[in-house]
Amino acid sequence: MRRYGKHTDEDDIRVRPGRRGSRPRTRIRPKHEDAAEGFVVTVDRGRITTLVAGRTVFAMKARELGRKGVVVGDRVAVVGDLSGERDTLARIVRVEERTSVLRRSADDDDPYERVVVANADQLAIVTALADPEPRPRLIDRCLVAAYDAGLDPLLVLTKADLAPADPLLERYAPLGVRAVAARHDAPVAAVRELLEGRITAFVGHSGVGKTTLVNALVPARSRATGHVNTVTGRGRHTTTSALAVPLPDDTGWVIDTPGVRSFGLHHVDPGRVIQAFPDLEPGTAQCPRACSHDEPECALDAWVADGHADPARLESLRRLLATRERREGD
Repeated sequence: MRRYGKHTDEDDIRVRPGRRGSRPRTRIRPKHEDAAEGFVVTVDRGRITTLVAGRTVFAMKARELGRKGVVVGDRVAVVGDLSGERDTLARIVRVEERTSVLRRSADDDDPYERVVVANADQLAIVTALADPEPRPRLIDRCLVAAYDAGLDPLLVLTKADLAPADPLLERYAPLGVRAVAARHDAPVAAVRELLEGRITAFVGHSGVGKTTLVNALVPARSRATGHVNTVTGRGRHTTTSALAVPLPDDTGWVIDTPGVRSFGLHHVDPGRVIQAFPDLEPGTAQCPRACSHDEPECALDAWVADGHADPARLESLRRLLATRERREGD
């Protein structure tokens, strides 16, 4: 049966568009020059909470970003409804260049790296002195990740009222890592002083009191805390997503991250770790190619023997590099 008469006009003919629509595709992306600056404070199942001009604005990632991820600490360009009112949703159209990226992999054999936070300049490695017992291997791994990302490490020892801090402090003294001890029943003024003017990411395994410490630092933004299992000696995950919160009087930022049971270093190039040891790095000039810095031909032994660096520093470097080859808990 004929659909049209004998005398049809072009306007009478219906043209079905292709699968991708009738608009021609283009590689030109909008510049969004009028986009507002935002700071990502948390990401939860694709919903991104940003701070824009002092307002909390909920947003989603724009399609033009493709597979580029958005993480806590990112500085972003936001368009759309920026009022922050209930049931409004803006779009993140650009992620600005990051000054630092803290990464980890699930395991040393896992090639997929996960970005923990962006644009931090300090990494607070939180560990309890007791209940649960300290895990130096995990601390070493976090230190390697900090050096690789170019972050200043800070060792925060919690539950100092339950066990002495000196043994652990002596272990890390050769590295020159700043450290501070916090008690359950004492103010956190000493910790806060080391965070002022910085963007500090907090990492640590579950049960060490990381979130409790963040709650004490920023009482207005309290998060749920858990307890340590008396049988396994391990904590229960209560923080499920990273959250950035400002310190009182806007003197800095702290980023509370979920507790970790391992810190994979598959992504770390051991050659970058040596850059955190300026007293040892010049001694590598005479090392053989692809030197692991823990072999008979390593030139660092002669460098230290000539008095250019403390032997304890070389021992610490080699311990950290060895963590790259061992799984946490081995």
